[in-house]
Amino acid sequence: MSEFRLKGKHYVVTGALGSLGYSLSLRLVDAGARVTMVDLAESIEGREPPKGSLLLGGVDLTNEEAVEKTFKVSKAKLGTIDGLINIAGGFSWEPIKGGTLATWDRMYQMNLRSAVVACSVVLPYLSKSNNGAIVNIGAAAAQKAALGMGAYTASKSGVARLTESLAEELKLEKVRVNAVLPSIIDTAANRVNMPDEDFSRWVKVEELCAVIEFLLSDAASAVTGACVPVIGKV
Repeated sequence: MSEFRLKGKHYVVTGALGSLGYSLSLRLVDAGARVTMVDLAESIEGREPPKGSLLLGGVDLTNEEAVEKTFKVSKAKLGTIDGLINIAGGFSWEPIKGGTLATWDRMYQMNLRSAVVACSVVLPYLSKSNNGAIVNIGAAAAQKAALGMGAYTASKSGVARLTESLAEELKLEKVRVNAVLPSIIDTAANRVNMPDEDFSRWVKVEELCAVIEFLLSDAASAVTGACVPVIGKV
């Protein structure tokens, strides 16, 4: 059971059927929270929603109307929304030379637009919470882009700036906005894609979940506008 007081809270997790999103959803439910799991996928085998959660699949997070409908259902089913965790996103490696603008557009849509839409839609709901919280997923790599990382890191840099700007906008209200900036996350997919790397140096999913949980909790009531590096031993 979590050491943080999340019991009775209601959190919306986007990208909830991915490795990080699913692990976080399980952790929050274990802490006594109600969780709405939102994903573009309708379902993924082996990742059934845990008891105390609601799965809303097939949601295009770049579509404002679809997201508005999703949050209405979430509120109707599970009550007051206390927090949003924007995990939905994607990655693409592509040099500028020989690359395409389509990659830049896709990274913007997946990583930044999806977060902006979800944040803007959730704000009226969070205003009814006693301690609303938003946690965005940025990237440590966005602090200095490497070869082939232009489109991805530009979009993730945008997530950091979104976090800082929205935190300033809401600093006199009871809504906090923070981000985590992970390095490579130790997931099955990343191990397949980078088989020669030293996995022991990567950030464990449970380690990242612990930081997110802290930022959602009342223990972080004085923290807003922070972009927290979670980089393991990289």
